[in-house]
Amino acid sequence: MSDLQKENFSEWYIQTIKNADLMAYAPVRGCIIFKPDGFALWEGIQDQFNKYLATQGIRNAYFPMLIPKHFFEKEEEHVEGFAPEIPWMTQVGNEKLDEPYGLRPTSETIIGNAFSDWINSYRDLPYEINQWANVFRWEKKTLPFLRTSEFLWQEGHTAHVSEEDARHRTMAILDAYEDLIVNYLAIPSFKGQKTPSERFAGAVDTYSIETMMRDGKAVQAGTSHYLGQNFAKSFDIKFLDKDDTHKYVYTTSWGISTRLIGAMIMVHGDEKGLVLPPKVASTQVVLIPVGPWQKNPEIMETLDKMLATLKEKGVRAKIDDSDNTPGYKFNEWEQKGIPMHVELGPRDIKNGQAVIKMRDLDDKQTESLDGIEDYIKDQLETMQTRLLESADARNKENEYFDIDTLDDLKKHIETKKTAGEVPGFVLIGWDGTEETEAKIKEETGFTTRNIPFNPPMEKKVDIVSGKPAKYTVWIARSY
Repeated sequence: MSDLQKENFSEWYIQTIKNADLMAYAPVRGCIIFKPDGFALWEGIQDQFNKYLATQGIRNAYFPMLIPKHFFEKEEEHVEGFAPEIPWMTQVGNEKLDEPYGLRPTSETIIGNAFSDWINSYRDLPYEINQWANVFRWEKKTLPFLRTSEFLWQEGHTAHVSEEDARHRTMAILDAYEDLIVNYLAIPSFKGQKTPSERFAGAVDTYSIETMMRDGKAVQAGTSHYLGQNFAKSFDIKFLDKDDTHKYVYTTSWGISTRLIGAMIMVHGDEKGLVLPPKVASTQVVLIPVGPWQKNPEIMETLDKMLATLKEKGVRAKIDDSDNTPGYKFNEWEQKGIPMHVELGPRDIKNGQAVIKMRDLDDKQTESLDGIEDYIKDQLETMQTRLLESADARNKENEYFDIDTLDDLKKHIETKKTAGEVPGFVLIGWDGTEETEAKIKEETGFTTRNIPFNPPMEKKVDIVSGKPAKYTVWIARSY
């Protein structure tokens, strides 16, 4: 990490997103404005996940932002979990409303109400929809993209004939999230099940994709919930089965949000700012004429041909023919995280070559103009892999398996702090009690992230009580 990343990671993060021109602060507390470059990142995530939804036959819909108060009250655990964060609309003009409306924190209630009207027979199942929407959670502490009072997300909701079908969809979505996060955003993942205290309000089981940032903290990147029949019973979602009896459906819900953008920035960014994985970047390559290029038509002619060929090959490229200095251009595109820039000047034309600079590498390289478009495409693919491998290697350096007591954990945190290093993810044994979780959080600030499906090792002893461990769990500080 750079010096600023080590000294004040949050300050580095804010500087990075401002310099990259991704967002601006809104006049509403805890809210941000997505500027075009920032929103383009979200559009890319939407496009990528919509491709998966299309393979599953899951279509997009949209539900109102305002939810009647009595909907929340139908599922007690659900409303209790979200009540502190829900903004309420109680008045229109000078007229008090007969019933308050909550600004959507999530849509299980309003969609459950719709499902109860739309689902009548086993022939209607499975019923699976998705929506891209804004949600409101009045956060006390905010950080752009990662935690804001209003944020953008995707939420899917499904209803099924059987528990088996519902659980299958829950896990299939978790796998789809992992694919998106690992192979599109180039972020390594920790996949597993949430502990009961950390699961979604009203769910039977919650599963998550956890990710580690450069400062060792965790970001929950995606969750998939098996809701059982809890919401079906609260909203009377029944169907007539083949045996001519009415039964409650089994439901799921699942979501990812714009915090993926924040996670991507924190995982890949460096001392110069933003680093975009090539698959994510709306502009992957910037072609920059250098030297007295205005007096040498051959430079622009060559770049125009290169641009056309790159576009034919599916590479998202553009030419920066502004009158800014080359140094200004190089710095600007580096701060914006563009994966590659290509320089072409009179000497390069004479030598039949161009100069290539990859955003994540320090050195420039020269490459023959002959077949350079194929080379550029290959280098973008190589960078995508390199970023994932680099992040995975960094994660492994900050994963700890040898901490077996609470005192060990405290010493570990203090040692890392003194050395200017990150405490990372710690694998512990857990006896399954909320008392243990609460004590860990109270004394260290670490929280349980998830119970991994395939832990790197099994922990035998609970870190607090010393009793036999029921589960092996990842813990970390989190955003």
